[in-house]
Amino acid sequence: MLDFLNEVNWWCLLLLLFLAFILGWLLSRWSLKNKYKKALDECEQRNLILKRENHEKANSTFSTSLTLEDNNEIRAIKTSDRGGLPVANTESIPKLNFDSFGKADSSQKDDLKLISGVGPFIEEKLNSIGIYTFDQISKFTKEDIDTVTALIQFFPGRIERDEWTNQAKKLKSKS
Repeated sequence: MLDFLNEVNWWCLLLLLFLAFILGWLLSRWSLKNKYKKALDECEQRNLILKRENHEKANSTFSTSLTLEDNNEIRAIKTSDRGGLPVANTESIPKLNFDSFGKADSSQKDDLKLISGVGPFIEEKLNSIGIYTFDQISKFTKEDIDTVTALIQFFPGRIERDEWTNQAKKLKSKS
């Protein structure tokens, strides 16, 4: 009889632990729902306001960071600063002057990583703004270098210090 009572006590204890687990789980879900409900409501209100104003960001979940202008100039739009902070001022966006160094596409692509100071990341950034060949880099003017530095958000002065234009001229003559 004593063994039966011990077994019943164990089952009661397991049932109480299970009920405590379920209660804790439900309370945590309710707590998190209330915690984030205010933020979600605020986002929905902002989205409704943007939709009423017919704002482009309210109608899409993806915004491009590069735009191709009617005159075939590529402009990069800085949407966030270091640390992920959004940038509101997009008025002073530099424009590349392709007339000074020429246009190219991905079919003419050179391995820009052969230039000292250009790694895979910087090569990808250069490609994203329309720079694919050694010939283009070899024809950079001071203004082009400043614009490219601003567009790829690279260390100022690095292109000149590493002499990308001279390196590109030598690599262009080898190919």
